[in-house]
Amino acid sequence: MPEAVIIRSATAADIEGLVDLLEDLFSIEEDFDVDRDNQRRGLEMMLNNGRGCILAAQAADGTVVGMCSGQLTISTAEGGPAVLIEDVVVREDRRGQGIGARLLEDLARWAADNEAGRLQLLADSGNGPALGFYEHLGFERTRLICLRNRL
Repeated sequence: MPEAVIIRSATAADIEGLVDLLEDLFSIEEDFDVDRDNQRRGLEMMLNNGRGCILAAQAADGTVVGMCSGQLTISTAEGGPAVLIEDVVVREDRRGQGIGARLLEDLARWAADNEAGRLQLLADSGNGPALGFYEHLGFERTRLICLRNRL
């Protein structure tokens, strides 16, 4: 039987473990580079800005084995808050145990508590397992595409 994990709000003490997870994630996604300093800085900003939520999945030994993060935005389409899911990742050896689903369920609760009308995320179009996972959880593909311009 898989080891139980708890889902909790991440803290500053979790940052190095979260950066490790982001390194795993960005090694899959072609659009992002691993830069531990950037990832650390972004996590610190999200923990401290009051508009974001980072959840950690913690194993019994204290190791962070998964995470997800989201940020409140204002949607003109919804006429109110929406949550942009920034990152979802579970350590490879812990995938398939329901951890990712639990993380997103708790993030959805946080979104509802903040009166968000929807969750939205960007996913790598080449990551079939992730797309299947999200669709299994009820996420629907849209006709929108992501465009980016680096400043």
